[in-house]
Amino acid sequence: MSGSVDVHTHYVPRGWPDLGSVDEPLPWLRIDSERDAMIMMGSKEFRAIRDNCWDAEVRVGEMDADGVDVQVLSPTPAFFSYGQSPVQGAKISAIFNDLALDICAPAPERLLPFCQVPLQDPDAACRELERSIANGHRGVEIGNHVGERDLDSAGIVTFLQHAAALDVPVFVHPWDMATSTRLDRWMAQWLTGMPAETHLSILALILGGVFDRIDPGLRICFAHGGGSFAFWVGRMDNAWHQRHDVIGTSEHPPSHYLGRFYTDSVVFDHRALRLLVDTIGADRVLLGSDYPYPLGERPAGRVVRTSPHLGEAERRAILRGNAETFLGL
Repeated sequence: MSGSVDVHTHYVPRGWPDLGSVDEPLPWLRIDSERDAMIMMGSKEFRAIRDNCWDAEVRVGEMDADGVDVQVLSPTPAFFSYGQSPVQGAKISAIFNDLALDICAPAPERLLPFCQVPLQDPDAACRELERSIANGHRGVEIGNHVGERDLDSAGIVTFLQHAAALDVPVFVHPWDMATSTRLDRWMAQWLTGMPAETHLSILALILGGVFDRIDPGLRICFAHGGGSFAFWVGRMDNAWHQRHDVIGTSEHPPSHYLGRFYTDSVVFDHRALRLLVDTIGADRVLLGSDYPYPLGERPAGRVVRTSPHLGEAERRAILRGNAETFLGL
């Protein structure tokens, strides 16, 4: 195959058992037609979806049209359910993880499932990771925080260490953004909140000292081009030097850790992609599209393929080679 590998796509099963919510509204699916459905959160409509969320044949047809050989299918973050009890969270994770295997089964060489875990309980998360990998999952997607705990929280670091020990790639997706009346307009939570959440989660691994003590073999990738992180590396380094009494919590300034993580490429602009590649490294950017959702890139990889700022070696690495390394293909 000479096409691309898309590491950032999502799935939604065509229905699932009652999740029995007791702590917060949990998702269910309203089927509107053979091809259309609505993700519901309690009584509220959350997102309209189509059969490319669950139908492997439809999905593979659209991949062929986009020149994509392989997709990583990760959970839709609304399903994480970190606010549920550990027992309930483990049940929900197992339900969606098993359904993801069913979705990918018709095209196992082209659709690679990533599991979710009950990250609110690190021990349960480690158990579900082991179960899912044994059943055929190829990696894990996690949210960028659990309540008020960022990725440098001791329990989350324990989970990341376990993923590293199992040689399992980790994809970090922003979710559960801050709310206010100022963010209710224009999808501002998605346009400003998501990039900020991702930036903060990378910063937590750096200034929280996680990269100083965690296995350097951890393969971890951040969605949406790493949010706003690449643009502000200089500001973070300056703060680390000028306010070392507050920010000098890592052994080195933030720019030192740029080789420790990946980001996807879904930034939608040639100039932004060039900055990302120059900052993160051409060997650390992976094709991502956010397929099949409306804020994703179609055709997948359009900006990478048409960028006037990339050499052919960089283009090939971003479209495929880097993902093969990240995924252990």
